[in-house]
Amino acid sequence: MPTQRLSPGPKLRKVAGVSSVPSGVRFHIQQDSDIPASTQLYNQICFAIAARHFPPGHRLPSTRQLAMQTGLHRNTISKVYRQLENDGVVEAMAGSGIYVRDQQKPREIKPPPGIRGKALPDIDREVRQSVDGLLNAGCTLQQARELLTREIDWRLRCGARVLVSTPREDIGASMLIAEELTPNLEVPVEVVPLEELEAVLESSSNGTVVTSRYFLQPVEDIARQHGVRAVAVDLNDFRHELDLLKDLRAGSCVGLVSISPGLLRAAEVILHSMRGNELLLMTATPDVSSRLLALLRAASHVLCDRPSLPLVEQSLRQNRAQLMRLPQVHCAQSYLGSATIELLRKEIGLQAAA
Repeated sequence: MPTQRLSPGPKLRKVAGVSSVPSGVRFHIQQDSDIPASTQLYNQICFAIAARHFPPGHRLPSTRQLAMQTGLHRNTISKVYRQLENDGVVEAMAGSGIYVRDQQKPREIKPPPGIRGKALPDIDREVRQSVDGLLNAGCTLQQARELLTREIDWRLRCGARVLVSTPREDIGASMLIAEELTPNLEVPVEVVPLEELEAVLESSSNGTVVTSRYFLQPVEDIARQHGVRAVAVDLNDFRHELDLLKDLRAGSCVGLVSISPGLLRAAEVILHSMRGNELLLMTATPDVSSRLLALLRAASHVLCDRPSLPLVEQSLRQNRAQLMRLPQVHCAQSYLGSATIELLRKEIGLQAAA
């Protein structure tokens, strides 16, 4: 079906670029794209950080190195770095460079007496040493008790529940995170739009707020006001899906379906850096049936997240007679990185999963 007849379906774009970001973590700017060059670079760096290709503490390339790699002016790169710093993604160290900010520093939690293989005398010794350390620092016994009680109470509050929060315009990202956290945590998991987070925390400040690294700064600002911890989870690197797209023949039309508009935007930027003008890209959220149907008519391959899969399959069944051929559907099995759930369990004081 000619692409010009897809209206009012999703916007059809040519994607531009030359190589895969995750494999070599190289950034490529497409000058003929309708996405501003600074936005392309910002999104590619954010994706590399969110997928842990650039781990906390990693030193980012200098503006000179990025200018040589991308062809951008160093002033433009400096502007992107300043925006990343303002958003809390990186931190600048004078005379050293730009480093990925360590936004999630797991607090070491001593095991309770019931932990297998830990003898009770060892636990007693650790407790005594902790108290001795406070006394040596100048605390009285009463102050030491207050400090320890406050810390224990704070950890109990953090582990009372998990609030997953992203802006309402991308609440789908919260839903994806919550879907994967719920079966892996023994505490209630709630989805709260960022616009409502302050009101929710005012009514009860028990719990830990979880978000994507893309939204950590505004979430952290609100959480801090209520004495609540904000933790960012890492995204899946989607290596399997990217390898699949890398191998598609030139001229293929790819459809991306997700309940998260933010994920769709990030995927579009990544595809810009992978296949250049070789692929056509269509995106849709599954709740808009007309856009979804237009995508299924045109795409030879469709990639979707797990919540979108039932709606994609339903649309294929209902409109089978209108489709000249069925696209190949690939479902991404996870949204979060493999280790991030275990890190979160430690953050909120849960024991390691069996």
